[in-house]
Amino acid sequence: MTADSDIRFRFENREISSPAGVSLAAALAGAGEYGLRAVDERERRGVFCGIGVCQECAVDVEGQGRVRACMTTAAESMQVRRAERLVAPMSSQADASPEAATVSTPDVLVIGGGAAGLTAAALLAENGTDVVLLDERGKPGGQYYKQPAGERVHASLAEDAQILEGGRLVERARASGARIVEAAEVWGAFAPGEFIALHDGVSVNYRPRRTIVATGAYERGLPLPGWTLPGVMTSGAAQTMLKSYGELPGQRVLVAGNGPLNLQIAVELDRAGADVVAVTELAQPFYRRPMAAIGMLGNDVALSLRGLRTVAALRSAGIPLRFGHGVESIEASANGLKAWIGRLDDRRLLRREAVEVDVVCMGYGFLPSNEILRNLGCRHSFDKSRGQLTVDRSGDCETSVPGIYAIGDCCGLGGAPAAREEGTIAAAAILADVTGSDALTAEEQSARRRLRSHRGFQAALWRMFEAPRLQSELADEGTVVCRCESVRLGDIREAIAAGDQSIGAIKRRTRLGMGACQGRYCAAVAADLLARETGEGVGEYSFFAPRVPVKPVRISDIARARPKPDASK
Repeated sequence: MTADSDIRFRFENREISSPAGVSLAAALAGAGEYGLRAVDERERRGVFCGIGVCQECAVDVEGQGRVRACMTTAAESMQVRRAERLVAPMSSQADASPEAATVSTPDVLVIGGGAAGLTAAALLAENGTDVVLLDERGKPGGQYYKQPAGERVHASLAEDAQILEGGRLVERARASGARIVEAAEVWGAFAPGEFIALHDGVSVNYRPRRTIVATGAYERGLPLPGWTLPGVMTSGAAQTMLKSYGELPGQRVLVAGNGPLNLQIAVELDRAGADVVAVTELAQPFYRRPMAAIGMLGNDVALSLRGLRTVAALRSAGIPLRFGHGVESIEASANGLKAWIGRLDDRRLLRREAVEVDVVCMGYGFLPSNEILRNLGCRHSFDKSRGQLTVDRSGDCETSVPGIYAIGDCCGLGGAPAAREEGTIAAAAILADVTGSDALTAEEQSARRRLRSHRGFQAALWRMFEAPRLQSELADEGTVVCRCESVRLGDIREAIAAGDQSIGAIKRRTRLGMGACQGRYCAAVAADLLARETGEGVGEYSFFAPRVPVKPVRISDIARARPKPDASK
């Protein structure tokens, strides 16, 4: 494809050149700039999640104030500085007099533009339902179907199956008549029929008859010494830089963690020109689980063969795949980062060797983005095998709150193929409920059959990648657990020893979870530590209480949320 024209902007005292349409995070990584947000005079943070969850890539942009580099497009003549203070200067837009919000009353509101949300929105709109789909990124597609932000696509991805398949789904949704609102951040979920989203600096109140929550998932963090260093990021963040913006996260890369996504990303980075020094996988060699392989083949031959081709591509590229290994710790070095790789032994990693790299990609599974669902009071259960809360649903994907449906990975990891089938099932149920139509009955029945196969495949896949689910085992007393507030493992243990027997009590003593990411990374670790100390186990109320705003917003944005008296559709 034809490349976009280059733009130039200033970062500190340096001029950076990048293609138009690239995020600030990708442009800065491409220029070797990893240290962004300042914690203090000595410590900096950089891109970690790459999708706007962690807030670690904060920078100050002249005229805009504090922004997330991974969610902000680099623009010509932009003046960018490292974020030096916790409190950001307000932009001129934010200082303006609050404008009352508009109100939209669609039949169905879909929150999330990934595989699940796009499928549901397209089907409902094609059958005459008034649908609004909100997606927080600049282009829909979600994390599985990552779409290029501009015309620029890395040459190695010209025939990427996921990009192409996702593009077709996005085009179908657009052609269906569904109103797709991009770069819309839902920060308020007040009742089953009232939501507030921020788009282009304006708040919009949505009051739908039915709502589908399809907010996906984000990669969980695994605290270990050095995991907050600039250049350490999730595997998904590296993939977003490459697929969405055509930029390599770094030249020498180590991929570490557990699960098939890491293998795929390693191959993609290698084909794009990165030097992938190794992939460490906590699971034991695949040949030890033949029944899991049979289960995968029995449920989805095509996906099974795709996985085999990925492993073959790793071997063909000469990338070492170190089974039963992980990263023990990471240090800053003169040439970037030094990562110590260890062999897994009884939930510990025994140090073996060090590798010098630019970037360490960490992928240790996912956590559902269920903040909106929890805020609405949808009942959840704790899935011990995955270490996460999963929303309770009916067979039609309706939650315990009538009129609220949940589909895709925000309900627990199931994969994009399963998410699309759930989108069909939810759309059929809502269409029948709202209009009385049975137009999607045949599609629904087929979707249910395919969903059973997809779930069977996923179950077998995770038996193949079965490994200890580490939480705080690799951390020492000085390891940061709460990235936003720099609360360390030792601080949490001291709070528990002092008598704090709930996550809320620990929060009040240490500020754990009070930062911009709102506990998305530290809550699971703290809940696990508490469960071990108290012996009470983890449940729905072991985590921080959900509250509005579910995403950080300015006070002035909240002030704009009051609707106009004469609300229109």
